Amino acid sequence: MACSLTGIAIWLLPFSVSNQVTVLVHTVVGVLFLVPCLWYLVKHFVEYARSPVSHLLVTGYLTGLSLLICLVSGVVLTVQAAFGIRISYAWDSAHLISTVGLLALGLPHVLLIVMRERHARQVTQAPPSRAPEADYGRLVVAFSIATVALVVAGSLLLRPPRLNNEFPDDYSYLYGENRPFAPSLARTPDDRAMDVRLLSGSLSCGTAGCHEQIVKEWTPSAHRYAAMDLGFQQIQMNMAKLNGPESTRYCGGCHDPISLFSGTKNLYTNTDKLTSLHGYQEGISCLACHAVRQVDVKGNANYVVKRPQRYLFEIEYDTHPTEVRRFFRDFLIRSYPWEHVNDLSKRLFKTPEYCAACHKQFIDKEINDLGWVQLQNQYDNWRQSRWNHPGDPKKTIECRECHMPLVASTDPAAGDASDYNRSVNDGKHRSHRFLAGNQMMPALLKLPGWKEHVKLTDEWLQGTLEIPEIAHKWRTGPVVGLDIKVPDSVRPGEKVPLRMVITSNKVGHDFPTGPLDIIQAWLRVTVTDSTGNVIFSKGKVDKKGFIAPGTFMFKAEPVDKYGNLIDRHNLWEMVGVRYRRALFPGFSDTAEMTFFCPQTAPVARKTFPQDVSYEVAAPKAGTLRVEVKLCYRKIDQYLMNFLFGEDKGLTAPVTVMAKRTATIRVAPGRRSGAGD
Repeated sequence: MACSLTGIAIWLLPFSVSNQVTVLVHTVVGVLFLVPCLWYLVKHFVEYARSPVSHLLVTGYLTGLSLLICLVSGVVLTVQAAFGIRISYAWDSAHLISTVGLLALGLPHVLLIVMRERHARQVTQAPPSRAPEADYGRLVVAFSIATVALVVAGSLLLRPPRLNNEFPDDYSYLYGENRPFAPSLARTPDDRAMDVRLLSGSLSCGTAGCHEQIVKEWTPSAHRYAAMDLGFQQIQMNMAKLNGPESTRYCGGCHDPISLFSGTKNLYTNTDKLTSLHGYQEGISCLACHAVRQVDVKGNANYVVKRPQRYLFEIEYDTHPTEVRRFFRDFLIRSYPWEHVNDLSKRLFKTPEYCAACHKQFIDKEINDLGWVQLQNQYDNWRQSRWNHPGDPKKTIECRECHMPLVASTDPAAGDASDYNRSVNDGKHRSHRFLAGNQMMPALLKLPGWKEHVKLTDEWLQGTLEIPEIAHKWRTGPVVGLDIKVPDSVRPGEKVPLRMVITSNKVGHDFPTGPLDIIQAWLRVTVTDSTGNVIFSKGKVDKKGFIAPGTFMFKAEPVDKYGNLIDRHNLWEMVGVRYRRALFPGFSDTAEMTFFCPQTAPVARKTFPQDVSYEVAAPKAGTLRVEVKLCYRKIDQYLMNFLFGEDKGLTAPVTVMAKRTATIRVAPGRRSGAGD
């Protein structure tokens, strides 16, 4: 009876400390009474196996069957919760239904027996004696009271750590007390701070063995190192020194939510501690992302994050890990998973609008003292592109389909029946690497698994990384296509035209995208003759990391209100753009260049009177080889030197996204000219 009552309480009562303690007490009581219950069932069955059929016998058999199912399913669930990575919802349903059945059938069965015994004593006029059913009733009541006492005592003893959801006493409300996180648009429901421990502890999601694969993917990802990014840290420091630490909250909603919501981005005298230790290590943590409850496509981190419910021993394990804490934490989450699933898994996460909260950015008068300026905007690019077909998922390619491709998985989160092309048992989850265009920082920080991550990033940029589930929606080959057009043949001394066509084939937004003041994509053109001598070159990167002037390049050149170039990622001073070149999805751009075909044989130089024609020896036939590469890097060299110092010798790695070659035949011929 005690097990049935605690089971019903677990089912019906809301998530709380006391209900978690009830789960533990329920499990312990169930284990202790497993053998006595089985012994009672066998004994009872043998005793009444040959009895004539009656309503009491039928209810007894049905009650016994319910109890047996309840015991077996309870054992299975206990083993799964203690040693597996998830419980079976089928066994969980069987356990719940059999518990309800046990109460629905068992209580009438017992009451009928009590009534029969009392009637028998009245008929036989037996002398008053202590009725056995009274003893049984008292025992049930006493044991139930003891169980409740255990739950109450456990709830008082196993109190979770006290959380501090208040801002520091000296917190600066520069933008008003009703906007404590401004100029970021991120909010909590009550605009109060959030204890730093509520959103941290991502690595513990992998220590349980449940989401180990996902944590491994997340560890070297851009989301993980969003606050750890050395470039971000330097720019944040520069912003704090120039505009005050409150201004860095503008960046915190997307790059450093743990620090933002805990009130760290505050003290003028403490600009070296604008990012908390947890924020620095986790950036966009598992909980910071999965605790978002509402988004707005306005951008600038316009979302509302709810304080996630933490299980007993979760925070304790994060701060002071021990095997005992880990076991009880994992057991509670697995055996009592509904809050974990309902709190952290939402349909909202699957929408492009969810990504828009951060992947759309602007500044306004509050930041630049002048007016509104649009910055990066991947969401509206995608929304207006050929990849978006509202209401038709078979044609649409959403953000997650490209940046979070499906991977084979044994994770409890594998499978998804809500997607048009997936099922609950497809054995896959969406990769949490969030592959995009940053191949530098994982290597610079030497994050765990960085080599594999950089390799996959390069493959993703080049279009060689296969995404089978959307392969039919786009063309094969490079992400950005490159074609070159050259003449079939030229003569020595002739002007040779080159025409390169760059096409955005698979990019879901502008190419390149993100902060275009620091990203560079350019054409590296090299022409060599038959002997391998370079006769024409554009887009070469010198030893110091600078790209040669005159290079055909995709980038932007923002300016401040005085017309000065924004070249230190000081976007808070930006008011407009003096130059911008990028590709919209499905569109092409053309680069045209010319060079002169050199003489292929020595020319004897003599002195002639003016206007007297002359001839030289006919050059030999040969070929010219044209090689064109589309190159990409995350940070231009000037900003690298500003952030890290020229003496460090750091350069951003270059990925060749596409490459094409062509051969031009040099026809033999004679050249005539006038003396000078």
